[in-house]
Amino acid sequence: MFRKSVDNHQMDVFSSPIEHLPGSTLNYYLKNDSWHNLFRKQVVMRVNESIFSVLFDDKNGAPNASIRVLIGMMLLKEGQGWSDEQLFENANYNLLIRSALGLMNLEDAVPAASTYYLFRKKLVEYNREHDVDLFKICQDEITAGQILEFNVSGKQVRMDSKLLGSNIARLSRYELIHETLRLFIEEREEFIYKKSLSKAEFSLIKSIQEETGNKVVYRSTKTEIDSKMIALGKLMYRFVVLFKSNNYGQYQTLKTVFEQQYSVSRGKTVLPLEKEKISAKSIQSPHDTDAHFRDKDGNKVKGYSVNVTETCDQPCEGGKPVLNLITDTQVEVVSTQDNTYVQKALTNTQEILPNNIEKVYADGAYNSVDNQEYCQNNNIDLVLTALQGAIPRYDVSLNRQDNNQLIVTDNKTGKQIQAEQVKTRKDSTKKRWRIKTEEGHYRYFDMENVRVTALRQKLRDIPIEQTNIRNNVEATIFQLAYHYSNDKSRYRGLAKHKLWAYSRSLWINFVRIMKYVTQLCQRTLLGQKLPNYIVNICFEILIIVTKFCTQKNINKYPNYIHFSTF
Repeated sequence: MFRKSVDNHQMDVFSSPIEHLPGSTLNYYLKNDSWHNLFRKQVVMRVNESIFSVLFDDKNGAPNASIRVLIGMMLLKEGQGWSDEQLFENANYNLLIRSALGLMNLEDAVPAASTYYLFRKKLVEYNREHDVDLFKICQDEITAGQILEFNVSGKQVRMDSKLLGSNIARLSRYELIHETLRLFIEEREEFIYKKSLSKAEFSLIKSIQEETGNKVVYRSTKTEIDSKMIALGKLMYRFVVLFKSNNYGQYQTLKTVFEQQYSVSRGKTVLPLEKEKISAKSIQSPHDTDAHFRDKDGNKVKGYSVNVTETCDQPCEGGKPVLNLITDTQVEVVSTQDNTYVQKALTNTQEILPNNIEKVYADGAYNSVDNQEYCQNNNIDLVLTALQGAIPRYDVSLNRQDNNQLIVTDNKTGKQIQAEQVKTRKDSTKKRWRIKTEEGHYRYFDMENVRVTALRQKLRDIPIEQTNIRNNVEATIFQLAYHYSNDKSRYRGLAKHKLWAYSRSLWINFVRIMKYVTQLCQRTLLGQKLPNYIVNICFEILIIVTKFCTQKNINKYPNYIHFSTF
């Protein structure tokens, strides 16, 4: 059964590092605000191990390593950008890393690699089976504790997103189908050769096993590729039908790719779908079936979208440092629109903040009618730095004296155009207007156009200082993917990318806390009042030195700027 780790670490007389470290080295090792001690206190010891008790039962047994240590190892790995080999090397031989993990004695054993990988695997499988993200719950509890200890206000928050590519090769349409078939044939080879297939089909199977898809594309013309696409589609359809009762492993991927790439007529004719009909949510690689495709301003990404929400409280006039922390991290497929993050992000953030959110800063991609209504209902001021799309030709507003009259302004000519109200057939309560353009066509407007115009006018009046508040979140986004300069991760699958994103967010928060504590310590030392007798001695010394310098050097150095005598 599950059991918690011991909270109090007992130092062993013979195996404790403090018995073997010299003066200054020992001082740093024991210093409370050293990074390893802060990490252990602010992160590792805040891990609520009970959250993960559902992963262990009478059948699976108790964890053979501390959950806190395992979580700490995951955070250190992503925080430092280490490989697994570097992680275990440092955990075994680096005294500061061992101290950060709570391994205070030299005899404390580091979890075995198999234990570390099994724990990560259990997290992924539990999330997939129960739709419960245990690591996200752990992240929220750790952040909530940090917010309370350091009095983070959180009345203002900001958010931004980033597209991140999965660790998969870029496959053409033919290569995707070829690779999907190859993996399925490799998994079911023993059973495939027992099926009643034709010689041509067995020959095609053999060619798929012997040659990769990129080589076929390299040596083939477009006409040959089109012909091979049809042949592969027919073979996929045969497998879908033959193995229908044995739908495990690669079968689901094979079936999904076939349905997304081909159509079957009533006469059982298999043909490739037109390119325009293939969804961006279709499978991009059989090695990562969660990854979607998105083309954002020419940036073509096959992977995932990460959204980060953080507090953005501003410093007071006294100059006291302010601590801002990441409060919510969401990872979805790359085709997810930014405006779908807002309500969940604000709800999750509000649950761990002591104060109500008053303002949220975001760019135009987060705008939607639902988000505007949600913020209005929760007394939140949604400050957008811009709106998506080109500036419209016409600005519209209601007459203050008569709400049935619409004022239309042509932004091109600056002239106002008379608009007439028209009746709506489907909904008689819905207001609608129209104008006649110079080309003789009718242009129609409704209340949504009025709302967008008012919003654009509001954005024009936003001071540059508030715009910069939103822009600063881009530094957090940069730090999130700091170790992935090519915007491509080392992982595959949605669940593994979530583990990475949560770990990076917790690491960024820890670094901010460490800098905040250091700044407070420096301010405390500078602000300490010295005893009067020390101040008097220093004052007298200053007088003596000043008089000496003035008398001896003023004639030698005419341009010498000296202190006035006291």
